[in-house]
Amino acid sequence: MSSDLPRLYLARHGDTDWTDSNRHTGRADLPLNERGEEHARELGEQLHGHAFACVFTSPLQRAAKTCELAGFGVGAKVDADLVEWDYGGFEGKSTSDVLKECPGWELFRDGCPDGESPEDVALRADRFIAGAHGVGGDVLAFSSGHIIRMIAARWLGLSPTVGRLFYCRPASVGVLGFEHNDFDQPIICLWNYFVRLRDDVQIKKSGMELGMLT
Repeated sequence: MSSDLPRLYLARHGDTDWTDSNRHTGRADLPLNERGEEHARELGEQLHGHAFACVFTSPLQRAAKTCELAGFGVGAKVDADLVEWDYGGFEGKSTSDVLKECPGWELFRDGCPDGESPEDVALRADRFIAGAHGVGGDVLAFSSGHIIRMIAARWLGLSPTVGRLFYCRPASVGVLGFEHNDFDQPIICLWNYFVRLRDDVQIKKSGMELGMLT
């Protein structure tokens, strides 16, 4: 079972036009689209009622707007370590387009030309985690997909390459915590959760609510 030790809630921003078209969106500061704003509000419905010692957001507008629409904009602290991976020369390109240029490429192994390496992003993730540990209560952070995946891997003490495994959808939430009231036993309490089934997801709702983790 998860413990009473502080937990880290990670909320990915809502949809943008580039996420809808599967284009790498790193430092390009794109706004949420209409669907993204709707999903951000739905995310807020599920998160409300939880007491957070601190709320952080990436400086990018897609994360900050998700934070605002979810109802946590007032008092949220901007943290530059939550900014999305710098894709350098791959910014705005789909994975299929990148693979045409660089067969066999894998983001969490190879990084990006003129952008960040996995080690660069892991360093930022480690720094954010260290700060979250020092807050003294549950933390909520709004950010982007690939940096969130790296935070999950580093929370568990895993190598940067393992971040590839922790896929998360737009406007989903993950919860990281500890087992047996022990900081040496980090776990994933919940991952890739969203409030309602969406038209592009064909799964059965598990019935799990975030309230079960309080």
